Amino acid sequence: MKLVLATANAGKVREIGRILAGLGVTLLTPADLAAPPEVVEDGLTFTANAIKKARAFARAGGLPALADDSGLCVDALDGRPGVFSARYGGPDADDAARCRLLLAEMADVPEGWRQAAFVCVAALCRPDGECLSFEGRCEGEIAREPAGQNGFGYDPVFFVPGYNQTMAQLPLETKNRISHRGRAMAAMRDQLAALVK
Repeated sequence: MKLVLATANAGKVREIGRILAGLGVTLLTPADLAAPPEVVEDGLTFTANAIKKARAFARAGGLPALADDSGLCVDALDGRPGVFSARYGGPDADDAARCRLLLAEMADVPEGWRQAAFVCVAALCRPDGECLSFEGRCEGEIAREPAGQNGFGYDPVFFVPGYNQTMAQLPLETKNRISHRGRAMAAMRDQLAALVK
């Protein structure tokens, strides 16, 4: 069973590969397609962006495709950066710059008011356009400074109270079990075989 993974993000490819291990699915990336589509993520919700990407890659590859859109929603910032998490700070900002910007914006926010959630919507689409979507959330807080080397994106500044560590300090197996992406993918696993048969 082949499935196109609509991302070039190496961190996501590793995470999703581990989450889907054992299902008998061969994951393909955009590099495996003759003409991978360029998808503008202009949706106003995680669901809209995930479905748009999955549909485009399913049609381009003639195979079922899996895409996700995810981001960090911070209560004290009225939900920002949200769907703009990957573009927070501008097109030239890298993960470290985005984390620095977030920490600067949160500098005066006191303890007890630093709640945030990672949100992920995974979309699974067939070439005929049929899609299913699954949402996962992970609740936490914004740390005062980055810590950990195991993650990517905002993981070093996302503190998980139940583990007393940032997401980037957790072992990958633990992260995959509790993360927003892990939860969305776990919800999707039961439907995967039926959709890609």
